[in-house]
Amino acid sequence: MTNFIDVNHPFYRPLWRRLLIVLFCAAWTGVEFYNGQATWGFIFLAAGAYAACSLIIFYKPKPIEEPEKTASEDAT
Repeated sequence: MTNFIDVNHPFYRPLWRRLLIVLFCAAWTGVEFYNGQATWGFIFLAAGAYAACSLIIFYKPKPIEEPEKTASEDAT
């Protein structure tokens, strides 16, 4: 299954970035509802809920892989 957000990308590792994305979607949802645009409000509400689930609630990062040493690096 294809995900809309690749949670394994290094960009999403810091918690503050993930929170900022979710907060931006929530704020924009409020802007749309305040301006009477219910359709766009529900679209951003769904996008914010999806982002919150995938980036905060169910987020499990892969461990950082260290590069393998070559034979020349082991000899030194």
